[in-house]
Amino acid sequence: MKKAKNISGQAPGGKRMALAEALPLSTPFVVQLFPIYACNFKCEYCIFSVDKKKRHFISDKPVMDFDLFKKCVDEFVLFPDKIKVLRFVGIGEPLLHKNIADMVAYAVSKKVAHTLEILTNGLLLTPKMSDSLISAGLLRIVVSLQGTSKEKYREICGANIDFDKFVENLRYFHSHKSNVKMYVKIVDCALGGKDDERKFYEIFGSVCDNLAIEHIVPIHPEVNYKRLKIGGDMSLTQFGLPVSELKICPQPFFHMQINPDGKVVPCYSWDYPEIMGDCNNQSAYEIWNGKQFQNFRRRMLDGRNGVCNVCAECNISKYRLFPEDVLSDKDAEKLKKFYE
Repeated sequence: MKKAKNISGQAPGGKRMALAEALPLSTPFVVQLFPIYACNFKCEYCIFSVDKKKRHFISDKPVMDFDLFKKCVDEFVLFPDKIKVLRFVGIGEPLLHKNIADMVAYAVSKKVAHTLEILTNGLLLTPKMSDSLISAGLLRIVVSLQGTSKEKYREICGANIDFDKFVENLRYFHSHKSNVKMYVKIVDCALGGKDDERKFYEIFGSVCDNLAIEHIVPIHPEVNYKRLKIGGDMSLTQFGLPVSELKICPQPFFHMQINPDGKVVPCYSWDYPEIMGDCNNQSAYEIWNGKQFQNFRRRMLDGRNGVCNVCAECNISKYRLFPEDVLSDKDAEKLKKFYE
């Protein structure tokens, strides 16, 4: 059986183009659909390990209505180009949404994106769920692991799982997946040293197309990372690249996220810098090209420290940054005229 390719230290989605050369974008490269604010894990490095009362505003509704979802997808056709990646992810586990396979099928039928993917912890990826997602036309699935044994899962995310069955479910998906690309990853704090790393590659090397070890990074201020047994290097990004200071956050220039309640945010931050619009009464196209989003981008070109406190204190961009996405001062000066 063909072994998975190890892509540790690389962009999981493959080769990236220089963002500065592509801007301004009339169509976002990435649209994240956040279907459900809930999770079946409480990973110690994640926001779900923090008491809900201590989290910032997330969404007025925990579950996206299927009708709102269809409205959003129907209106994606207003964009002049196809979205590069339509991604089901957010703060929680997408497979908990009862209509997730129907959502995938509907989005595929509308042909609004080049790639449609789901990020999941994989626990609910039963053969029945796998068959539904594959039949729906899913093109990429990313499975985030929390250990190489049931004991490690209990330690990292507080879940008691049947580990052997879990692995077999992933194997089922991989053996039946047709054209779906399957990427399996694990964070270094969920591994117990070099022997455990080898175990990770041995167990999962035959149940996916690509796999990688990613670094745990301090992206949630509410999480006490010092108490974690991190095994990684805080001088590296999540993807194993050198960390550098970041003046201009690139995310609002290529990405938007639609939350379960329909509100749109500009980035991956859990503490939203600003709400850009509401898909209940606007289209994603209107929001993406609207004055509020444009003004936010224009302020960002002067540096994130001057946008708002959330942007100034955010670690997410710099710990998830790829060199191709860096916007220099020279790039900013050239781009400002497009965001006036």
